[in-house]
Amino acid sequence: MVQVIWLVLATMITFTAGYIGYSRYLARFVELDDSNETPAHKYEDGQEYVPAKKPVLLGHHYSSIAGGAPIVGPITAGVVWGWLPALLWIAIGNPLLGSVHDFVSLSGSLRHEGKSIGYIIGEYVGDRGKNMLLWFAFLTIILVVAVFALVVAIVFNAYPQAATASTVYIALALLFGVYLYQLDLPFLPGTAAFVLAVFGGVFVGIEFPVALFPAAEAGAYPEGTIVLLGSGLSSIVPAAGTLGANTAGWIPVILLYAAIASVLPVWMLLQPRDFLSSFLLYAGVGGALLAVIVGTILGTSSEPLVINLDAYYGFMGTAGLPLFPLLFVTIACGTISGFHSLVSSGTTAKQLNKESDARTIGYGGMLGEGLLATVALGTVAIAGVTAGGGIGRALPNFASGGSVMLTSFGIPTAVGAPFMALVLVSFLLTSTDTAVRLGRYMAEEIVGTPDASSSAMRSIQNVGINRYSNAVIQCLIAYALVASGSWASLWPLFGGANQLLAALALLTATVWLANWDDDKQLISTGVPMALMTAITVVALLYLALYQNLYQQFILGGFAEGAGIVARISVGVQIILALVLVGLALALVKIGYDNIQNVRSGPGAVAADGGEPTDD
Repeated sequence: MVQVIWLVLATMITFTAGYIGYSRYLARFVELDDSNETPAHKYEDGQEYVPAKKPVLLGHHYSSIAGGAPIVGPITAGVVWGWLPALLWIAIGNPLLGSVHDFVSLSGSLRHEGKSIGYIIGEYVGDRGKNMLLWFAFLTIILVVAVFALVVAIVFNAYPQAATASTVYIALALLFGVYLYQLDLPFLPGTAAFVLAVFGGVFVGIEFPVALFPAAEAGAYPEGTIVLLGSGLSSIVPAAGTLGANTAGWIPVILLYAAIASVLPVWMLLQPRDFLSSFLLYAGVGGALLAVIVGTILGTSSEPLVINLDAYYGFMGTAGLPLFPLLFVTIACGTISGFHSLVSSGTTAKQLNKESDARTIGYGGMLGEGLLATVALGTVAIAGVTAGGGIGRALPNFASGGSVMLTSFGIPTAVGAPFMALVLVSFLLTSTDTAVRLGRYMAEEIVGTPDASSSAMRSIQNVGINRYSNAVIQCLIAYALVASGSWASLWPLFGGANQLLAALALLTATVWLANWDDDKQLISTGVPMALMTAITVVALLYLALYQNLYQQFILGGFAEGAGIVARISVGVQIILALVLVGLALALVKIGYDNIQNVRSGPGAVAADGGEPTDD
């Protein structure tokens, strides 16, 4: 049988070649020059524009982009189509597409005063294009919130220990924020104490696992699990019939948490939580990678670290889903992710100390996320999938497969599995409430200052920019999407939107390069942009028109007992997919017209977004 270490070696070979060769070329291509003053120095304000040392900024950037998606996507794809297609998409697509996307998003923002991709595209195609991109990103954010809430609920159901440990983790983050920012106590002793407490939360979870509703099958929960609600209440929970009462019950709880967390001051939860989660990241991902090497060479793992999935399950896979185009949107983060362009051009560009740091942080940071995706694929490859387990059941295998890896260090699976579940959930919770917060910012930018002539319209605008109502509206729409219980369609819908956002970020970079210098080649960004646009448009149309409209509504494929909420959810998914496709194609047309005009005209726009100049 094939050993898991070969998955790790395959990605490390292509990633190393990409970083040493292609990223060096790209750095010269965009003319990175340390003699230029970065926005962090030019506009240093102690709040948003703050120069950071490369290792510090790399850690922050990596923690921000490495959410739950690079874990969930590879696991799902490996279960459906086999480990080989998933591995090839990660190992080849990441250095040629995803890392290029992150690097040019960061470099483009660097040359536009640290502004977002929405601002950059607006500089060249006008406010209409800017607003369309903002709307696209806002709708994508809602999908992020929906799918991550669903995945957290699935993991909480499989590992009630993780539900307790996550509660402890969030409480510790809140206390750490007070410790640092209100009490102004010493940083290093506090860090040591709180990090140890986070890891201690795993043992609290093992001792006191928590579930909302009783398990459908005897023995599904660990012994001693605390069940908070009776089975009689499960009948009123939407999607309980398709997802199970406990999974369906956790979803509104997670969305309520995300809404509250997104409106709290950043010092209270976001900053201390991200800092503490970075230690979980390093321990989980780094530990798993090292465990594969140690366990393979020394044979110290409790089980052979071999692949227990088929290399290829066929074009339609185990779930009856076509490999093209759905593989390429199922694995989003880990290969290429539009969400990263929001991070690269939203916060990272404002902290870059030197222009040359963009190569390590932008290109190298994405390679690091590819390693996380490889670890995720390795965990499910080791664990395999029980007969009839399905895609949703495969997700907790990150914990079970990861725990087998950690036995290489003598860590028992009873401890390793809840710890790896906490690693997964901590990433997902971080991504969920951060997404709601980003959605708030985008809505505020779309609405602007309420200035409508009618009082009714001004009231609507005020609701749009109000932090509390905005967060609640996002979570309600996300709940409407996830309430159908249809995991198989919701995750690819998120992946398609996310990948299409990546295509639009690459379009932005291509427009910038074309306007900068009419001698610049546009292949490095233009080809990935065209490829991702074609793949994701086909995928979203397949999901909307065939999988949802035709199979669900026309053929009546709704699960037995599916109510009006499920039908509304599927209808929202159809409308959302079609709107995203329309926005994307309109933006591509606007961007293409701009490039054509520039390349056939007399002048080019300066790299800083200034006025056109004649050659």
